[in-house]
Amino acid sequence: MTQSSILLECRDLWKIYGHAPETFLKAHGGAPRAEDLRAAQMIGAVQAANVQIARGEIFVIMGLSGSGKSTLVRCLSRLIQPTAGELIFDGEEILGKTDKQLIEIRRKRMGMVFQHFALLPHLTVLQNAAFPLEVQGMDRATREARAREVIELVGLKGRENYYPAQLSGGQQQRVGIARSLAVEPDLWFLDEPFSALDPLIRREMQDEFLRLQGMLKKTIVFITHDFDEAIRLADRIAVMHDGRIVQIATPEELVLNPADDYVAEFTRYIPRAKVLTLGAIMRPGAAAEDAAGELSVRDRIETVADRIERADGPFNLRDDAGALIGHVRRQEVIDVLVGRSIGA
Repeated sequence: MTQSSILLECRDLWKIYGHAPETFLKAHGGAPRAEDLRAAQMIGAVQAANVQIARGEIFVIMGLSGSGKSTLVRCLSRLIQPTAGELIFDGEEILGKTDKQLIEIRRKRMGMVFQHFALLPHLTVLQNAAFPLEVQGMDRATREARAREVIELVGLKGRENYYPAQLSGGQQQRVGIARSLAVEPDLWFLDEPFSALDPLIRREMQDEFLRLQGMLKKTIVFITHDFDEAIRLADRIAVMHDGRIVQIATPEELVLNPADDYVAEFTRYIPRAKVLTLGAIMRPGAAAEDAAGELSVRDRIETVADRIERADGPFNLRDDAGALIGHVRRQEVIDVLVGRSIGA
């Protein structure tokens, strides 16, 4: 990852709660151990976090309740002040920014969507979506025109004059998404935005989210505790445990090479076909002459398994550049579906 491709980066970021946390951190050389924190009755909500988030990627932060994922995102967005470390947004250090400067950054360059929709109940859908632009001082005609664009984008055209109480939970969350998109943010933070929704609506919102990302190519930091959701949405996943990031990897890498038992436990009961791509099981090298067709190395096994199983021959695989780099046969797919180890 080149420096120019990085939109947001944190280096050795700490958030400690307790008495005089800065003094405590300095007294332990900037790297206190877990026993040091316990002895001083300190809570290391975020400990020595190092993250680089690329432009246009969906970066998911996940972990169990209390792992520190929400605290980390609030540090990254400067909603709370980190105890120590560096935070660089678009090449500029922002820990030293004044409150006024931070407000301007959040108003114009960052969007946020949280688990609870936080819509203003006395405002219509149109007024809620336009509200961030009103705060910026934008004139009514311009802000409402922009609000109508994002309302249509999230599939709520025709409901501009509804009030939140007249909408379903999924529709309310769409208004929250529209409101955050109205400012055309460079960086989009979503903190468990779908966890309060019913399973079917949640799946629908994930589909909608992926559709929007396909159109807008935003840089997204997404929090969830649901690994199914994470593997469906993420380009990369950071797994947190007790305030520390224990692994950052693609969903496939997490499944194939978990960094420790904690990460392995997260992935243990996830069907491998949902996570692994054809590239993980392919036979590299020359194309198969008896191929039944062509697929991408990025195709998830789950999405193409039926097609491969029904075919008489193998499928040749192309990489992102369109080059043929190998092939996959029915048996490799069956091995994954029945739970055999790759290469067994």
